[in-house]
Formats: sequence, C-alpha cells, structure tokens
Amino acid sequence: MTEVALNELQKQIEAIRREAFAEGYAAAMAAVRELTSRSASRSNGGVAAPSGNGSSEGGAEHPEPRETAVPLRTNNAVRRGSAERRRTAAGRRTAAAGNRRSREGRAQRGTNARMIEQILKSAAPRTVRQADIRKALHEKGISLAFTSIRHALGQLQARKLARHGKSGTWRYSAAA
Repeated sequence: MTEVALNELQKQIEAIRREAFAEGYAAAMAAVRELTSRSASRSNGGVAAPSGNGSSEGGAEHPEPRETAVPLRTNNAVRRGSAERRRTAAGRRTAAAGNRRSREGRAQRGTNARMIEQILKSAAPRTVRQADIRKALHEKGISLAFTSIRHALGQLQARKLARHGKSGTWRYSAAA
C-alpha cells in the first residue's frame, strides 16, 4: 500500500517537473524570439521582422527593455570565453602601452620590422641588444614583447638588413 502511494507521488512530482520545464523553456524561447526580432528590426532600419507568433512588434507598443545579464566577476581566465579573454587581454595591452589603437584595428603587416630597422639604422655602426631595442621602442610609446622583437629581427636577417653579432647583439647591414 505504501509503495503504491509512493509511486503515485513520484509520478505526480515528475509530471509537475516536466510541466514546469516546458513552461520555462517556452518562456525562454519567447524571450529569444523577442530579442532576435528587436535586433532584426534595428538592422532592417526600423522594419520589424516576423517573430514567429503572428504578432509584429513594429507598432506603437514597445515592451520595457530588460536589464542585461551581468557576468560573474572572476580573475580566472579559464572561466571566461575565448572572445572575452582576447578582449580583456587586448584592453590591458593597449592600456599598459599608453597608446590606443585606432578603430580600424591592427597595425599593418611588417610594422614591427620597419620600426626595429629604423632603430638599428640610428645606431648604425654599433651593435644593439634586444633589451636596448625594446627600451628605444618604449621611449617612442610602443610596447613590444621580446618574442615579437626577435621575430622581426629574424625577418630583417632574412632580408639581409640585420646581422646577428656576438652575445645576442644585432647590427644593421645595408642590403647588398
């Protein structure tokens, strides 16, 4: 007798759980449709896209804008998405360098090598260490990692514009 009542209670709980899940899912999908129709109406110049439920949102009635979700505050980069990691890393890099890049995006290809070539030319007969190159770049307001400097020096060496000296020094050599 108690097993029958227990089984009946479990069936009722499962039915209520399924119903609540279905209602929550329907509400979430309605919110998704609403948000997509808003973004579609903005991108179409004010013309509302069909929302799938037969009503259009382009009329006089505009629902209250919902608050956007606030992400969890965490210093752990593993918990963040890859786009957010890139965004925060790029923000720190430009803020630390003190120079803001334009809205067009990244610098042109080969810019690092050209800057380093100018530094080597200015120190022409002498040899220059990577740390001195980095220091000269910092004085110009440019922050560049040692690996990027080494890569640019390798490019210049391949073009025969720079020669590797003793003890990790570099010297400008005019292309022959």
